[in-house]
Amino acid sequence: METYDIVIVGGGIAGASLAARLAGARRVLLLESEDICGRHSTGRSVAFWQASLGGSSPERRLSVLSKPMFDSNWPDCPTPLLRTRGAIHLTRQSHEEFGDIEGLESANRPRRIDRSELDSLLPGLREQWTGGWLEPSCADIDVAAFHAACLATARRAGATIAIDRAMNSAHRENGRWLVETNAGSVLTATLVNAAGAWGDDVAGRAGVAPLGLVPKRRTVVQLRVGRHGLRDVPFVTDLHESFYFKGEGDNSVWVCPLDETSADPCDAAPEEIDVAIAVDRFEKAVDWPVEAVERKWAGLRTFAPDRAMKFGSDPQAPGFFWCVGQGGMGIQTAPAASLLCACLVLGEPLGEELAGLDTADFAPRSLRS
Repeated sequence: METYDIVIVGGGIAGASLAARLAGARRVLLLESEDICGRHSTGRSVAFWQASLGGSSPERRLSVLSKPMFDSNWPDCPTPLLRTRGAIHLTRQSHEEFGDIEGLESANRPRRIDRSELDSLLPGLREQWTGGWLEPSCADIDVAAFHAACLATARRAGATIAIDRAMNSAHRENGRWLVETNAGSVLTATLVNAAGAWGDDVAGRAGVAPLGLVPKRRTVVQLRVGRHGLRDVPFVTDLHESFYFKGEGDNSVWVCPLDETSADPCDAAPEEIDVAIAVDRFEKAVDWPVEAVERKWAGLRTFAPDRAMKFGSDPQAPGFFWCVGQGGMGIQTAPAASLLCACLVLGEPLGEELAGLDTADFAPRSLRS
């Protein structure tokens, strides 16, 4: 029988980044039921690093702490992980306040811009926009490179990455977890649930009470428009109320209607109504003529009932560790979140890189007010 110190279930960015953190210190097995890691939420993410996202929450603190790790290309990525794009948060009459940005350092804090400056940055906006907030530090994340670097680092440090290997069940036996997979049994001291939308399902197979995780479908479309020079168009949103779009190619943009439709864990596909809503909201925001829908896809963003990320050992199931509920911030928080989870799994204190975090904010069985 195979024996490991830690078995991680799920090969998306949560499981892959945690494996990269743990592999050098413990014997690690990562189980991925698909034929590739990161097929679902990770592989379909329109990922960006945005300091203002998340309000004054502990999750935003994870984002801010992740920035220097991205800047240093953690973990040993051969190419830059961030590409600065900037963000514009559009405002309209009687809806011009940004929200809680006081906790952000000046380099990451959005600044108010009026309509004339807005027009110089983004010609073609409809008349309802009174101005906006400019957030220059917003950056694209190279998700594929980041995810691949995590898996490569884990392998180099001795971790076993097992694709096409599903966890069928698990139970405690003599103080350890006996994990049954479709390719044999595995014995481990710690079982990590990093299964995303399938997190409660994995817990159920181990006899652990669920957290009440809710996967929500989100849609993205790529539009060809009658305008050129769009590749570097900033990330544009109406304060994250009903849409965002950003430049993709010379005459194409990615548009999201910010849909959050509850769904069962699945291989998510876009609904035509959500595609139509995305096009409509884009056309109502700018006067750029839409010529065609070139691509469309959907992914699942999974939330706990209180929308807080859940990192930590289950108080009712010894050796069962939750790493779930990342919602729409899983990629941009992964460097710091993986370090936090590694410290918790290994029983080590949080170092200076995680200054300001309180592990109680992420406790699996707590509900934040």
